[in-house]
Amino acid sequence: MLENIRLSLQGIWSHKMRSFLTMLGIIIGIASIIAIVSTIQGTNEQLMQNVIGSGTNAVIIPLCKSNSELTFDYETPPNGVPVITEKTREELLKVENVEDVTFYTKREWGDGIYHLKKSLQGANIFGIDTHYFNVNGYTIRTGRAFIEKDYEEFRKVVILDQDAASNLFQEDSALGKTIEINGEPFTVVGVAQLASKFEPVVSSMEEYYTYYSDEDSSGKVFLPYSAWCIVYQYDEPQSVTVKAASVEAMTKVGKPCAEILNANLSSSATDADIKYRAKNTLETVEQQQKINESTNQQLIWIASISLLVGGIGVMNIMLVSVTERTSEIGLKKAIGAKKRTIRMQFLTEAAVLTSLGGMIGVGAGIGMAQAISKMAEVPVAISIPAAIGSVLFSMVIGIIFGFVPSVKAANLNPIDALRHE
Repeated sequence: MLENIRLSLQGIWSHKMRSFLTMLGIIIGIASIIAIVSTIQGTNEQLMQNVIGSGTNAVIIPLCKSNSELTFDYETPPNGVPVITEKTREELLKVENVEDVTFYTKREWGDGIYHLKKSLQGANIFGIDTHYFNVNGYTIRTGRAFIEKDYEEFRKVVILDQDAASNLFQEDSALGKTIEINGEPFTVVGVAQLASKFEPVVSSMEEYYTYYSDEDSSGKVFLPYSAWCIVYQYDEPQSVTVKAASVEAMTKVGKPCAEILNANLSSSATDADIKYRAKNTLETVEQQQKINESTNQQLIWIASISLLVGGIGVMNIMLVSVTERTSEIGLKKAIGAKKRTIRMQFLTEAAVLTSLGGMIGVGAGIGMAQAISKMAEVPVAISIPAAIGSVLFSMVIGIIFGFVPSVKAANLNPIDALRHE
């Protein structure tokens, strides 16, 4: 075998240009596949990293109507949706992989928020319970969190996030200051921030809406849930967020939790197609990954045409090689070489030729992937298994397309071969 490889390399080196042109189809095909696979893997890894990087493992379960999330900025609350009780929380915590649960109400576009003459327009306002900050990954930067007495005594206190505090108070401390929400005075008792600031890499509008749909530059204002009716005059149906034990578990907790919540809805709500539906970021990411892979698999099949063309080129050049070396084959057979020996020599030469093309193609594909990354600003990840698999696949192509020439060489009549001019 080693002798066959040595003879193959000598033959390739003695016909460098011809060998390179023969390998060109293999090089182009392998390079294209490596570049495409690297782009797929890089994009998918970035999408998953965006989820992991957020670090909260939070699955949002909002109240929806016909698959669209209900917001009460301009809509009245529907009938048949009760306030969620602590008993329901206990049921949700029994769901496998659920670590914590929070209930909250929300205004996506809050107005009527003032400190003296300064207005905070367009902020998100939340009525939250004591579990909200833990589930959503917030910590208290200054001041304190809400305590049980805030809820029991219906205290008019508020926590701001950093954006809201900066917009209302600029460089001044917000602690102890009074703000008005719809004419009601509230005392700022704390300023919250996310425990780890995370900026996902966004490369499309779809990804922007996935990761930034709840973001608002004006900031967030948090009230104790018990004070919500002071501002908005009535209780409202709550949304739910559950904290999963891991990123992988995010796809498993949403549906069973939604089923528990929907079991408490009255028939009037379900008849109006009002239900709790899990909004799972991980599930959205996985769907995007599948779409990316489906599209790029078609590109891989197109790139594989180059491998077919390259294989035909290998078969053609090997047939030419058999013709050129007919006398050599006849001499080997005359001194006792078996058909298997002749066949293995030509199969080895074809395999070595395409393997070299595969290795060059892998190098070219990595270079193409890096160029695509810089020009198109898309992430790439070089797959070592894909690179090794590509070289092995190119070797298989050489064996397949080299089989017919090797059989032709092995079946030559030694007398006729020796007479060949």
